[in-house]
Amino acid sequence: MMKAFQITNLFTPLLLVLLLTSCEKEKDYIYEVNPVNVQQGGSTKNNAKSTVEFVTIAWADLFGTQIPQQELVKLNTVYSSFGDKKLIEDRILLNLLNKPGIQVPSATNVNGDTLKFIQNTYKKLYNRSPDAFEQYYMKEQIRLNTAISATVIWYALMSADEYRYY
Repeated sequence: MMKAFQITNLFTPLLLVLLLTSCEKEKDYIYEVNPVNVQQGGSTKNNAKSTVEFVTIAWADLFGTQIPQQELVKLNTVYSSFGDKKLIEDRILLNLLNKPGIQVPSATNVNGDTLKFIQNTYKKLYNRSPDAFEQYYMKEQIRLNTAISATVIWYALMSADEYRYY
């Protein structure tokens, strides 16, 4: 019994040294994602176009010229006299898209180099390039609906909220 106690006394300091040096505090790892800018340049639009700006810019986009003063006054009067602004914007766009002389790309541009048509349309109407998903979605819609015209696409983009802001 005494011999066992002596052996235990010899190993106790050794065991203490081994225990103290073998224990190590666990490190806390923090995994983070690097900051990535997910917005395109020009995609942040906070300022709503005024009525005159909206009509003037829509005319310039569709006809490539400045709107005649008489036409601007007429459209502005119609816009101001109607309560539902979104509805009258829609009517003004449809009216402008049905006028002769609009400069919307032809069907061969839509179904030919579709990607170029989409990029040019976004740059013309939104002053920015389409993102990857917008490109994919628009290209798929054109591929699935071969009868879709550039006028319909332009109407869809011009009647969206983004067109109302700069």
